Amino acid sequence: MKKKPIVGITLGDAAGIGPEITIKSIADGTLHELCLPLLIGDPLIVEETLKLVGVNLAFKEVKGPEECKGIRNIIEILPVKSRITLPIEYGKVDATFGEASVQQSMIAAKLALEGKIDAICSAPVNKEAMRLAGYLYEGQTQLFGEFCKAKKWGMLLLFGPIRCYMLTNHLSLRDAIKKVTYEFLIDALELVAGSLSLFTQGRKPVIAISALNPHAGENGLFGREEIEQILPAIEWANQHLTSAKVLGPIPSDTIFIRAKEGEFDAVISLFHDQANMAMKLIGFGEVVTFILGLPIIRTSVGHGTAFDIAGQNKANYRNMYAAIRTAAELATIKIGVAK
Repeated sequence: MKKKPIVGITLGDAAGIGPEITIKSIADGTLHELCLPLLIGDPLIVEETLKLVGVNLAFKEVKGPEECKGIRNIIEILPVKSRITLPIEYGKVDATFGEASVQQSMIAAKLALEGKIDAICSAPVNKEAMRLAGYLYEGQTQLFGEFCKAKKWGMLLLFGPIRCYMLTNHLSLRDAIKKVTYEFLIDALELVAGSLSLFTQGRKPVIAISALNPHAGENGLFGREEIEQILPAIEWANQHLTSAKVLGPIPSDTIFIRAKEGEFDAVISLFHDQANMAMKLIGFGEVVTFILGLPIIRTSVGHGTAFDIAGQNKANYRNMYAAIRTAAELATIKIGVAK
C-alpha cells in the first residue's frame, strides 16, 4: 500500500478565517484520500470553530505525528497551547493571536525538518499581529526561511501549469525597478532553477523572464533594462546554469498566456502587480503559494486573513483545500524520490 504523507496544517490567526477554512477543508472528507491531515494549533480554537461552522466532526489530540491515523470524520490535532481566551473577537489585530500563529509555524517547521511530517500547509496569518507579539517578520515566507536557515528563499505562486516567482514583492514601483539588475536576476534564477525538481521530474525545466518595459523595451526605445540587465542575466544563465533553460525577456502582456498553455515551467515576474494582476485574474481564489529554497515543503493560500468576514461562516475554503492538496501531492513525489 502506498504511503500517504503527513501534512501538518497550521490554523493561522484565530481572529481571521484560517481556522474556519481549515475545518471546512477537513470536513470536505476527500483530503484523507491524499494524505494524513494533522492540525497544529490550540484545540480551544478547533472547538470554537466547529461550533461556528456547524459540522459534526469528532476531534482527537495526539502527542506526536506518529499517532496520526488519518481517519475520515475525525480531526486529529497536535496541541499548541496559547493564551487565547474565549470568546474570540474576530477581525481584531491582537498580539496574542500573532504569538499563537508564530508558535504553530515554528513547531510545524521543526517537525518537518526532523522528518516527522512530510509537508506543511499554513492558514493565513496577520503580519501586524505578529509584529505586536514582537516578531518582525515580513510574513511567513521570511519566518520559515530564517527558521530553516535557508541561504535563499522566495515565494512561488501556483495555479494549474503556471508557476510564478516575483523578483520583487512589497516595494514601491520606483524601488522595484531599481532592483531589476543583472546580479539580482542571477540570484533569482539560481533559486528558481534549483527548486523546480519536484515539479519537473526527469526533465530540464524552462524558465521565462518577463520584460519590464512595454514590448520588451523595443530595442531601447522604451527603456534599456532589457538590454543592459535582463538579457545579460539570461545569457549568463544559459551558459552556467545546467539545471534549466532560460528564455526572455518576454513582454508581460503575453508571458502569462504562454505560461497558461504550458510553454514554460516557471515565470519570473519583475514586480508585485505584474505577477498578481495576471495570477488573480486567471485564478482568483485558487492561487497556492509555495516557498522556494527550503529543505521542507510548505504551501499556503493566496489570500489573507479576511478580517471583514471572519467569524461569520462565510469564508470559501476551496483555496485552503487546494493548498493542502498541493502540499500532499508534492510530499508524495518527494517520498517517492527518497525511496
